[in-house]
Amino acid sequence: MAEGFGKGCHLHLIDGSAFIFRAYHALPPLTRKSDGLPIGAVSGFCNMLFKYVEEAKGADAPTHVAVIFDKGSHTFRNDLYDQYKANREAMPEDLRPQIPLTRTATEAFNIACKELAGYEADDIIATLARQAREAGGRVTILSSDKDLMQLVGGGVEMLDPMKNVQIGPEEVEKKFGVTPDKVIDVQALAGDSVDNIPGAPGIGIKTAALLINEYGDLETLLERAGEIKQPKRRQTLIDNADQIRLSKQLVTLDPETPIDFTLDDLEVRDPEPETLMKFLNEMEFRTLTRRVAEKSGTTPPPALEPVAKATGGAAEAGGSAVTLPEAAPFTPENYVHIKDAATLAKWLDKARARGWLAIDTETTSLDEMQADLVGVSLAIEPNEAAYLPLGHTEGGDDLFGGAQLVPEQMGLQEALALLKPVLEDPSILKIGQNMKYDFKILARHGIRMAPIEDTMLLSYSLHAGLHGHGMDTLSDRYLNHQPIPIKDLIGSGKSQITFDKVPLEKAVAYAAEDADITLRLWQLFKPQLHAQKATTIYETEERPLVPVLADMEMAGVKVDASVLARMSNVFAQKMAQLEDEITEIAGQKFNVGSPKQLGEILFDVMGVEGGKKGKTGAYSTGADVLEDITTMEDRNPAAAKLASAVLDWRGISKLKSTYTDALQTHVNPETGRVHTSYSIAGANTGRLASTDPNLQNIPVRSDEGRRIREAFVAPEGRRIVSLDYSQIELRILAHVAQIDALKQAFREGVDIHAMTASEMFNTPVEGMDPMIRRQAKAINFGVIYGISGFGLARNLRIPRAEAQGFIDRYFERFPGIRQYMEDTTAFAKEHAYVETLFGRRINTPEINAKGPGAGFAKRAAINAPIQGAAADIIRRAMVRMPEAIKGIDATMLLQVHDELIFEVAEADVDRLIATAREIMEGAAEPAVKLDVPLIVDAGQGLSWAEAH
Repeated sequence: MAEGFGKGCHLHLIDGSAFIFRAYHALPPLTRKSDGLPIGAVSGFCNMLFKYVEEAKGADAPTHVAVIFDKGSHTFRNDLYDQYKANREAMPEDLRPQIPLTRTATEAFNIACKELAGYEADDIIATLARQAREAGGRVTILSSDKDLMQLVGGGVEMLDPMKNVQIGPEEVEKKFGVTPDKVIDVQALAGDSVDNIPGAPGIGIKTAALLINEYGDLETLLERAGEIKQPKRRQTLIDNADQIRLSKQLVTLDPETPIDFTLDDLEVRDPEPETLMKFLNEMEFRTLTRRVAEKSGTTPPPALEPVAKATGGAAEAGGSAVTLPEAAPFTPENYVHIKDAATLAKWLDKARARGWLAIDTETTSLDEMQADLVGVSLAIEPNEAAYLPLGHTEGGDDLFGGAQLVPEQMGLQEALALLKPVLEDPSILKIGQNMKYDFKILARHGIRMAPIEDTMLLSYSLHAGLHGHGMDTLSDRYLNHQPIPIKDLIGSGKSQITFDKVPLEKAVAYAAEDADITLRLWQLFKPQLHAQKATTIYETEERPLVPVLADMEMAGVKVDASVLARMSNVFAQKMAQLEDEITEIAGQKFNVGSPKQLGEILFDVMGVEGGKKGKTGAYSTGADVLEDITTMEDRNPAAAKLASAVLDWRGISKLKSTYTDALQTHVNPETGRVHTSYSIAGANTGRLASTDPNLQNIPVRSDEGRRIREAFVAPEGRRIVSLDYSQIELRILAHVAQIDALKQAFREGVDIHAMTASEMFNTPVEGMDPMIRRQAKAINFGVIYGISGFGLARNLRIPRAEAQGFIDRYFERFPGIRQYMEDTTAFAKEHAYVETLFGRRINTPEINAKGPGAGFAKRAAINAPIQGAAADIIRRAMVRMPEAIKGIDATMLLQVHDELIFEVAEADVDRLIATAREIMEGAAEPAVKLDVPLIVDAGQGLSWAEAH
């Protein structure tokens, strides 16, 4: 051991293979244009090293560092067991030539690069960690590999560099159920299907941990296996003792690997800018070359020609942004203004030859049902984009004439006639961002685009939970390019103009850029679907849902404005009555709609304890505060009564302003119907969100809320039909958590809430008190959302201790639910995402956060697989529905969480119900076979209220 490394030194050991495979699977395919060499993994690897070098500075910076690689696939473990890692897939062909380049890249960054034939990288790491610990230094292993966790402790820790999460003894024990020194024993018992380590058949990590904790170590366990009470487990250990001992040899890292270098050889050295930039330039990584030059204060070398051809500018690697070489800088001077039919025909011929066309529409409004089409932008390749203006005007502000079309534009009908064959051609892919908008705009002009791709939905399929999916966000994040702000063209506030008033020169630059960005995003995202296992969700749910929702939104739903007007009057009277009641309780008149005045009454006048003031000095009187006060009947009955009345007043006020008043303004003057808009990429879990107006949040628990649905009516000779999944999330929970009692109840058609109440409170179902059933129902649904005793107390307006007792009793009766929650949380913390039964991945970037948001992140992770699976099922049903109901005089109008609403001819009601029910109840299959049946309740009537 050299004398240089000792106390106070800090060694960083980077798992090189983990970096390589993370880069390869996270980034899109990328080739060097000069010779076609695959370099996508090298690009990501270099960006990760650059990020590491920049961040590994400061007080806790390493004094020594090395990147450790595997050298070949045959090691001493293959000699011990010829099936070791035998089931691993062959290395991808395009990754193989990149492996040597990652070694060269490490050396270019002036970081020690080490490997040894016959040994794995983990063995070298184990040996260096031992040497460093014995010398009195600290060690940080940059990896999340579970096999390295046996090294943690005594000055050795791990850091997951992708999630920036420290892994110490506590985290290891949480994962394996034992302290780090016993991890080897647990792994020997549990085996490892990835590395083909046999272990003990039928014994997993949890059972292995229980056994090792009980008997102390593996040898003691094997010696005393005959004492184990469970016959199957006992025989397994006795019969497989030699196999288990072999497995221990395979999982044990060798801390005496014969390395031919010392710790002093790993001393940190700053990169030499010229050497590093030379390598990066040879790889044609222009962006990273420029960043290195900026950091080092030097001039980058001239770019080699031709430069690398990439499919985008920035991508995700392990959740952190990684800059990729740009395909080409954005050059708006190349964008084309299409002025005539001949030029448009040439562009459409290019699309036919290429097989794809990025497209975007410019309009006068965000309301697709009333917007005028102003222009269409097209893109074939990066920087090969054009704008076709169709409706730009000037003038129109004088008293004597309207606006006039500006020159150098094609006629609308002439242009649409040329566009229609291409936009409807099944051999040409149409690519858009938020394609549903453009689909509806063109559908109103008689064009049904197909087939389509949507970059917003591609991003949503890949990155749900990480960030928004608007074009500006995606361009900035993934292309390192900030689009022209729309406000620069149309202004804001009272002076804002519509796009048809934008001068053509500015419109061409803005609109063509949109199509250019869209094409580049598609080229970046599409190849990632397979690598990130998101293809199925995108292709079976997201993409095919676009035309389905577009048709629903264009159909709209008939609303009786006179019913809404009458309800508004009734609500106004009800609010006045509540105001009188509130005044009587408070003993004085005040503005019920003023949070400040309400706070003063409750906390200063009525003496409610615990009031909190905000920055303005006013007391907080949000719904949560008022709900808490309603539970104080024993301590402050007047305040509890006042809070309850104010909550009722607020509920009626919201119904009046949000629905009965506002819905009247949303009736389309041309169709006489209300046309909501659904956001496919709104919720991380896959749930659709309804806006303008929101028809999904109409309350159904109050009589007043239910009455609003009376205004949604069917035209003469038709009926409204509602089909609603019965307790779908509880059914999914019973399946994924394997709750036998719940599964049996669902199979037998038992009242699930009554059954739960009977289980919890030892109460017969026959003659059950409705209040007890209500409590069980609140718990059943609350548990899915990770409700706390505090939250349940609010919902049921009971003391917190009593509510917590209900929850504790619930978990005692159904222990599988708590196990599901714990397993799901653990998975989320380890992987930073959760998945639904159908493979929808929902990222959970805040799952390891501390502080106030930690509880919410945990509850969201627990609920996401349940709510997400329910969303997957109804999406699958909606995608199949149009084909299924062909020949039936029916239109699908609305989706409200677990409910689908149709408008149907009176004669076809029964056929529609039978057909739609069959589609909905079978929507999970063939992808997933649930252990419980899906049941759909159906109803019909002249209004939504009657049907539901």
